[in-house]
Amino acid sequence: QVHLVESGGGLVQAGGSLRLSCAASGRTSSMNTMGWFRQAPGKEREFVATTTRGPGNTYYADSVKGRFTISRDNAKNTVYLQMNSLKPEDTAVYYCAAAGRSGWRRYEYEYDYWGQGTQVTVSS
Repeated sequence: QVHLVESGGGLVQAGGSLRLSCAASGRTSSMNTMGWFRQAPGKEREFVATTTRGPGNTYYADSVKGRFTISRDNAKNTVYLQMNSLKPEDTAVYYCAAAGRSGWRRYEYEYDYWGQGTQVTVSS
């Protein structure tokens, strides 16, 4: 079992920045790929970013490319999502997810464990 806890969400003005953290516990060594998803009110959950073991192994949704950065600190069992140049349309609940599969994973069904989510609100 793997337990994921997100933190770092909050209210920020458009153009601002936030850094989300996802702390993992349990059998973390078996989780090769980590991802971030988000769900805005009235919309389906969507892929944001993913990182797999190894340098430079990241992939982003087009909507956040160039503004968001996913990173992973294996020593701390923590994954981060640095979000810059935030827009009102980035407002959503952000979820961290972990997958045993390696490689980029963009779909919910590819992930084995999920956090409870953290709210990000961007005001205009």
